[in-house]
Amino acid sequence: MKRRTFTKTAVLGTAGILTGTLTGSLPAMAQQEKFGSRELIAAAEKEGGLTYYTANFAEVEQEVIKEFNKTFPKIKVSMVRAPGGQLITRIKTEAAADKLAADVIDHSDRGLMLALIDLFQDYTPPNAADYRPDALVSPKLWPGVTLGWAIAYNTQLVKNAPKTWMDLTKPEYKGKQIGQVVGPSGGTTWTRVMFERQVLGEDYWAKQAALGIGLYPSGAPLSDSLVRGEVSIAPLLYNIIYTKIVEGAPAEAIFAPEGVPIIPYADGIPKSSKNPNAAKLFMNWRLSKEGQAFQIAKLGNITSLKEPPSFPKGWDPKVIKVWVPNYDQFEKLREPWLEQWNKTYGYRQ
Repeated sequence: MKRRTFTKTAVLGTAGILTGTLTGSLPAMAQQEKFGSRELIAAAEKEGGLTYYTANFAEVEQEVIKEFNKTFPKIKVSMVRAPGGQLITRIKTEAAADKLAADVIDHSDRGLMLALIDLFQDYTPPNAADYRPDALVSPKLWPGVTLGWAIAYNTQLVKNAPKTWMDLTKPEYKGKQIGQVVGPSGGTTWTRVMFERQVLGEDYWAKQAALGIGLYPSGAPLSDSLVRGEVSIAPLLYNIIYTKIVEGAPAEAIFAPEGVPIIPYADGIPKSSKNPNAAKLFMNWRLSKEGQAFQIAKLGNITSLKEPPSFPKGWDPKVIKVWVPNYDQFEKLREPWLEQWNKTYGYRQ
């Protein structure tokens, strides 16, 4: 009797332990399986990590990696960050020597990535149908990051804040109160310049340039100047000014009704990836509604999803619409239009 009782108790105890273990693991497992099959997750965890090349800000991407690791703590992400042109040069050099170390590549210039398309393997995220077709330049490259242009202003200096893009041509803002990033600074700014010409009119640049615009090489120093009060108003990528607003800087930003020019990045997995399963899982998570919602709420990003999971502060989806440049025109018009922009604003490279 004692032996039987012991055996039964042991079995029941073991069952209780197993039940508790399984119950405890089910929520975590269900959470993980949103982003890939059990087989993919197991293979990714066996690989144990991936190398991530990005042209985005390192601080921003560290936040993305931390959030990814909340769901997949067993996968270490080693980040390599470089400015856009330098990153492309590194990719080309490593690929030519058959030593490309990246498992995932994230870049803001879709044209530069498309020129390297032969380096990338086929990849389709589980929610591929949820993405805007005009945000894609190849079925191998996906917009894990999407940035958007807003109009920022210093709340201590501007009493009559702009509400539209056309407001940035008002004579009341004359005298270098407005600052902006120069057109030739990169693909993100060229997107803004193209939007201005195609949506706001061919005379928009001339009207604005007549006010005496302060010109800056990139968004980081311009946002700093805005906060310091050296300029009062500035078109800026929302993610750049968003972090300063959150930190308590005297600034606000609005999304104008004429449209929000967006910049879909191009992310892909090289054929040479040594950790392809971890790479797919990272991409799946980043492109998921959860991954996109995190970037919107915490980083000030926009999204290329047809139906955004959330919206930035001040974004009324009934009024505000995104504007995506036609890719063929984006490449064809860049050189001649930027040449005209330089002449109009008196900018010399």
